[in-house]
Amino acid sequence: MTRYLLSRAMGMLVVMALVAVIVFVLTRAAPGDPIAVLLGDQATAEDIARVQKVYGLDKPLPVQFVLWIRELAHGNLGESIFLQRPVTQALWERAEPTTLLSLMAVALAALIGVPCGIVSAVFRGKAVDQAFTGFAMLGASVPSFWFGLVLMQIFAVSLGWFPVSGYGEPGASLAERIHCLVLPATVLGVLNSALIIRFTRASMLDVLGEDYVRTARAKGLSENVVVLKHALRNALVPIVTVLGLTVALMIGGAVVTETVFGLPGVGNLVVSAVIRRDYPVIQGALLVVAMIYVVINFLTDLLYMLVDPRVKY
Repeated sequence: MTRYLLSRAMGMLVVMALVAVIVFVLTRAAPGDPIAVLLGDQATAEDIARVQKVYGLDKPLPVQFVLWIRELAHGNLGESIFLQRPVTQALWERAEPTTLLSLMAVALAALIGVPCGIVSAVFRGKAVDQAFTGFAMLGASVPSFWFGLVLMQIFAVSLGWFPVSGYGEPGASLAERIHCLVLPATVLGVLNSALIIRFTRASMLDVLGEDYVRTARAKGLSENVVVLKHALRNALVPIVTVLGLTVALMIGGAVVTETVFGLPGVGNLVVSAVIRRDYPVIQGALLVVAMIYVVINFLTDLLYMLVDPRVKY
């Protein structure tokens, strides 16, 4: 187990190093100059060169990369060119909406996806299976921004049950914040439940054909006990895997939904940073999201031993 943990830790470091290189290269390869955007159209070449020197953007790219890695080694993600404060602080200020949105969306996706996948597998080939399979295909095909606009038009504009956009007034209670997140969480939860339905159905179908399931039925056990106690427990490894991937996708893929609903989350911060070529914010946000992916994958691997004692490392 110790050897496995050490190897995974080394693998995580390698992955993050590769992500750092790719993020830096792609950020610098994008057209546009953040200093020119910051100073505006009236700035002269001398003004731009002077401010570039302040932020170290006048140095060769290899030197900039080495300086950035050195700051990362000390836990410093840099300072935003436009916000004039540390990137860590900017991300922390935007973390609450994204975190709450992701947790609500994952809970909704699991509540929809796992039961629907189980029922679809149990009643394979029947009308309910066709209905849930069609729903999964539809959910995988519908663009999130379109679905969000539809829900906004129906439940916010026409019925007035939820706010059209925003995250509540400053100092709003947690209940009000959650109320503002119901529609965006529904968009992400419903659409991402499609993948969970398909994985759960496929995993359950593999298990329901095993000998021990037929033996359990032959012993006279009820269908609920056979499905939930014997089949589901042995099908949990793929389901846990897709749930872990869904959590990571929620955190890293909420950019469009946050933009549609005007949420002041990390996704909206990244969009603004890309438009303004705010290199430190883009690099810091992408590194944090990549780290979340890596950690969630690692925790998912460790959960395998809890859901299936036969798994050994």
